[in-house]
Amino acid sequence: APGTGCLFTRFSCRHAGAAAIEIQPTAMTASASEWLILTPTGVLHAFARKQRDESALALQALLAGDTTLDLAGWARSAPSAPEIAAQALEQGWVQRLARPLQGPDAKLDDLLQYVIASLSGERRAVLASEGGFCLGRAGVEQDEADALSAAAADYSEFSARQVRRGWTGANGYVSFHADPEFLLPRFSFVPFWVDGAGYWLLLGGEPLLNNPALVELLWGIKLTGSRFGNTQA
Repeated sequence: APGTGCLFTRFSCRHAGAAAIEIQPTAMTASASEWLILTPTGVLHAFARKQRDESALALQALLAGDTTLDLAGWARSAPSAPEIAAQALEQGWVQRLARPLQGPDAKLDDLLQYVIASLSGERRAVLASEGGFCLGRAGVEQDEADALSAAAADYSEFSARQVRRGWTGANGYVSFHADPEFLLPRFSFVPFWVDGAGYWLLLGGEPLLNNPALVELLWGIKLTGSRFGNTQA
């Protein structure tokens, strides 16, 4: 769209026209010429639970549209946004932008091919559904991707059983190691939920979650769900 930058669909845009200004704690009184986007930390916080509180709903609203929102637009999309804005900036969940960004416009299948690879130190990654279906893979053969997806589904059931028994320690991220030093994992499992649907990121080697590609991935999934819902209406 005229006057907007792209997000990360073409990697050069990440550095060219889409640089973020320095994050500063602020109330909802910032300049109207600033736009807001979730950070990777904000994505992990906002999409970490199936049951979303008001804070998570407000943060997720920043990825609900085709372009980034300014402060007024965020307040219209999420009534609780004014209450959490200062905290979101201070905690590093949200960053301010000098110009608006366009959301991912590629098909999700095409987007997954390169986005998830950049989240793995070995560029080996799988996106799986909570039910164990492989939705996308990079650097991993189909048989291994299917096995990892099934393992993630099994781990979901294991985690849920532990929660029912009163232990929440298994309810989150998990890494699997082959060496006794526990230095680099063979694979890490990262759960998240988008509009009630559960997903797993399965990342080979070092997980590189502090990465703008994580924001693009969640934005792409969020937009795909919204567009599908609109076509079914």
